[in-house]
Amino acid sequence: MITVDDALAQLMTLVSVLEAEDVPLIEAAGRVLATDVSARRDQPPFAASAMDGYALKSTEVEQHSILKVIGDSAAGHRFDGQVGPGQAVRIFTGAPVPEGADFVVIQEDITRNGDLITIANAPSSNSNIRAKGNDFAIGSTLDAPRVLTPSDIALLASMNVATVSVIRRPDVALISTGDELVMPGDTPGPDQIIASNTFGLKAMIDALGAHARILPIARDNIASLRTAFKLARGADLVITIGGASVGDHDLVGKVAADLGLEQSFYKVAMRPGKPLMAGRMNEAAMVGLPGNPVSAMICGKIFIAPMIEAMLGLDTNAPTLLKAQLIEPLTANGPRQHYMRAQLDGSEIRAFDRQDSALLTVLASANALLIRAPFDPARKTGEMVDYLPL
Repeated sequence: MITVDDALAQLMTLVSVLEAEDVPLIEAAGRVLATDVSARRDQPPFAASAMDGYALKSTEVEQHSILKVIGDSAAGHRFDGQVGPGQAVRIFTGAPVPEGADFVVIQEDITRNGDLITIANAPSSNSNIRAKGNDFAIGSTLDAPRVLTPSDIALLASMNVATVSVIRRPDVALISTGDELVMPGDTPGPDQIIASNTFGLKAMIDALGAHARILPIARDNIASLRTAFKLARGADLVITIGGASVGDHDLVGKVAADLGLEQSFYKVAMRPGKPLMAGRMNEAAMVGLPGNPVSAMICGKIFIAPMIEAMLGLDTNAPTLLKAQLIEPLTANGPRQHYMRAQLDGSEIRAFDRQDSALLTVLASANALLIRAPFDPARKTGEMVDYLPL
């Protein structure tokens, strides 16, 4: 068996950053920006009023001053003249500030009688003008790589960018194996269970920015597994669930080897998830996950998620472990790194009593993985331990 760190390092060698593609901005949210994008205009493209009020010369901003209104400036409809001494222009938020004016007195500080205004209240020192390029200027960049957020999309639109270059979504093929499995909604036989792993993994993988395909269940025979691998052709990553151990019905490794798998490793010193297999099969990376549902999901978080991020060109550094205080003691750990399902409450953490890798109810109730190093000694209440949020 190899360590979790060694397994992760070897998995990273199986994948590389995928090619970029151009997509309309309206479809770019959640995608990974492939190249830096430069603004094609200043924002605002002119000096703009930040408030409703009156534009005038700052040298004439004085309480009780009387000025003549010579026009209006509204958003999309500028005042084309020039503001001279003793003059003002009625202006609205977002409107261009007319030439000759460099101050906007807010309307609350003004009284008006016909075409004459009086500065009734002492104005603040704020000019209430947004300078040209105050937000960004032509050539300002949004840096890649980054997952494009709604705020990023709004910024790119304001930059007058209609199309962006993003990393292609990784295509991931998911293959459940086993005669005991049926799909959700089907009627299981007396010895069968529902296939859940592919659905949980697809949700995880799609949320990471990839696209996962759930293939038909592969039965415990060579012909069915060959068919499943054939359907997975074209995928960047092929993930099998179950059948990767050494039992009489565990045929994934043999069939994959017959189809060209170059195995990198088999078995990782971790709980849950020891029977983990990985390698390169033709043009795709391949990972064989254990069949127990909790094992599959935790291996998905620890191993599959970084592989997806690597294919998207994102930071693949190991996540920083967080610290929390135990509120219940723990017995000594064994020789494998243990990812215990746990409940985090503020700065305190408690491992669930039941850690069986078949218990999806416990995983669904957990919001953290309490991490125990190999041979970690018994821990007392109040000690600090490592965890990863779920």
